[in-house]
Amino acid sequence: MRTCRAIGEHGAALIQDGMGVLTHCNAGALATAGMGTALAPMYVAHEQGRKFRVFADETRPLLQGARLTSFELAENDLDVTLITDSMAAVVMRQGWVQLVITGADRIARNGDAANKIGTYGVATLAKAHSIPFYIAAPKSTFDPELAAGAQIPIEERNARELRFVGDVRTAPDRVKVYNPAFDVTPAGLISGWITEGGILKAHEIAGWLAR
Repeated sequence: MRTCRAIGEHGAALIQDGMGVLTHCNAGALATAGMGTALAPMYVAHEQGRKFRVFADETRPLLQGARLTSFELAENDLDVTLITDSMAAVVMRQGWVQLVITGADRIARNGDAANKIGTYGVATLAKAHSIPFYIAAPKSTFDPELAAGAQIPIEERNARELRFVGDVRTAPDRVKVYNPAFDVTPAGLISGWITEGGILKAHEIAGWLAR
């Protein structure tokens, strides 16, 4: 819990009054512990009295952003708006988003970060709209044995997750399905890594891991 609080304290400095902050998937208390990781800066900024708006991607196909993130933020009285994954570009173009913060499941030594599928797309959109994109994660998420993200194994999940929404069929069995659970965002798209030790730049990661 202290680690999450530290991540929140460092990341909260990025959130200013009037901002729109977009997040993808769930990296809150339900997924981690304490305040979570990606949500921790939002909670701390909220505690500090800043007024801002959060956009939560639904995160298909399992809808963690809809089921978990939007629920958590609303329960904690944050101003949260749920959007479909395909709406991220529109809200960025509208000028409603000034910052993106997501979590990560595994981070390579060079800063490449694996997170829930769709994160890479969000990072690419953020770059196209000149919006800072940050990863919030503890030191334990960094894997010093992996030089780059290409070495991170990606799980492919059951095809049923795409052929059905709950118990409602949306595609026939004869349709092929590609359903990776994660993707890898290259370090070049990441503005910084929010950790319990501070906000790191890419060239600082290896030295921090060696301490």
